[in-house]
Amino acid sequence: MAISDQIQRTVQTLPIAVQAEVLDFVQYLASKNARREERDWSELSLAWAMRGMEQEDVPGYIMEDLRTVFG
Repeated sequence: MAISDQIQRTVQTLPIAVQAEVLDFVQYLASKNARREERDWSELSLAWAMRGMEQEDVPGYIMEDLRTVFG
């Protein structure tokens, strides 16, 4: 028997008020999972966008290059 079938059978034996609590909890888990998937995609996108940057030649700056003269 599939897990969803087991859940459905068990929930049907509970009072309506408890079934509402189960529904709230399931909705919480679903939103938590959606946020996790969104975060995973976001991290993947950032990693993909930054790929290869560690091999780029970076100009060597010294302090004099970073000073701005206002006059």
